[in-house]
Amino acid sequence: MKKIMIDPITRLEGHGKITIFLNDEGEVANTYFSIPELRGFEKFLEGRPVEEAPRIVPRICGVCPACHHMAAGKAVDAVYNVEIPSTAKKLRELFFMGEFIHSHVAHFYALSAPDFVMGPGSDKAKRHILGIVEKVGLEIGQKVLTYRKHGHEIMKRVGGKCTHPVYNVPGGVSRPLSEEQRADVRKMAEECIELGQFSLKLFEDVVLKNSAYMDLITGPVYRLHIHNMGLVDENNKVNFYDGKVRVVDVKGSEIAKYSPQEYLDNIEEHVESYSYLKYPYLKKFGWTGFNEGEESGVYHSTPLSRLNVADGMATPLAQAEYEKFYDAVGGKPCDMVLAMHWARLIELLYASERALELAVDEEITSPDVRTLPTETPSEGIGIVEAQRGTLTHHYKTDKNGIITKANLVVGTTNNNSAITMSIKKAAASLITKGKEIDDEVLNMIEMAFRAYDPCFSCATHSLPGHMPLQVTFLNPDGDTFKVLTRS
Repeated sequence: MKKIMIDPITRLEGHGKITIFLNDEGEVANTYFSIPELRGFEKFLEGRPVEEAPRIVPRICGVCPACHHMAAGKAVDAVYNVEIPSTAKKLRELFFMGEFIHSHVAHFYALSAPDFVMGPGSDKAKRHILGIVEKVGLEIGQKVLTYRKHGHEIMKRVGGKCTHPVYNVPGGVSRPLSEEQRADVRKMAEECIELGQFSLKLFEDVVLKNSAYMDLITGPVYRLHIHNMGLVDENNKVNFYDGKVRVVDVKGSEIAKYSPQEYLDNIEEHVESYSYLKYPYLKKFGWTGFNEGEESGVYHSTPLSRLNVADGMATPLAQAEYEKFYDAVGGKPCDMVLAMHWARLIELLYASERALELAVDEEITSPDVRTLPTETPSEGIGIVEAQRGTLTHHYKTDKNGIITKANLVVGTTNNNSAITMSIKKAAASLITKGKEIDDEVLNMIEMAFRAYDPCFSCATHSLPGHMPLQVTFLNPDGDTFKVLTRS
């Protein structure tokens, strides 16, 4: 049996590897997707005052700190059973839109676009953001980088800083928004709407009008027939900050809709020995393994999933793109993995529109930004939509507010089974008897996970007991003379 390793996998946040085993006929016998790093933030949180959680968890990841900050903030509010003021809720959401803008821009242009703008079989030395700039022109490249920075600047204006925020406090936020800050945010949000529209037009010109790319998107290699999960508002429209988690099956019918405190009634987690990344599944179906279809317990939790579970977008320009999307892919739900890139750009436009809506809201500059907690802390759950999928923070505390147990179910964790299945399906389709396994084939296998925009640093929290360790000793010539291992 032959083994092929893609190690490390590229253009993602964190570390991972793909191991492909071929049978004697040269076809794929099995594929393993392994995450060898461990973050373990649940353990870091134990013994800390719960009000510190929103300041600790953003350190999990510098790419998406605000989503952990927001989920933690909501969980802490629930621990103290405190309802935050309306202005604080809007400010949190506005801060959050800034992160969606910069994260979605970063993923599309730096991580996923090289596979389309440059081509999946292009020179890997140029299959990156600089290659994109070289091809589309320096002026467009500067525009993209400027508008991506707008996402960070919106977060700074609203919350003081972006990468390691200290904005959320129990019962609200730490400071109000000034009129000058609001004016800045409004201008940047307007420009980000332009970027969202430009990006969708670029995607249309480069991808949708390319028959080879459309064959990839709509063909069998990158399709996965499983359930979908996402947060929706009271009208079943996409909402990143607040609402209920909705799950629809492979036919688009609602099979679950739950509030944060009900998540344990709906989600359980499976563990495999070869990965520090857990495998959540729908409790009503149980763990049925890595299987597609109506009876499977696995699901997507992605930008595409959010569109699949929703009845539409809550802003007009994004709604028009939503309708255009489903007309093009043949209706709902869409099971085309590579269509996640298109869905992500629709969300970029929505986040920009929503940021503008909040920035022009007269209530946004009210000084009423916090309700002081008065109840004894106990247990709380907070759920938001992170850029990569539904994010749940669950804390239990003693009567003094010291965390006794924490669990984080991250967007990429929710997608772990789906990523594993997508990689295996792509590998089995692309590696066939007698076909040369070159860089293009391996990159196209990576495209299966890249569509999910995975963040493995965020997601790795399973703690099986001890870390495996391998120490390799090299002599001055670089030759290995001793290896010590702990499995």
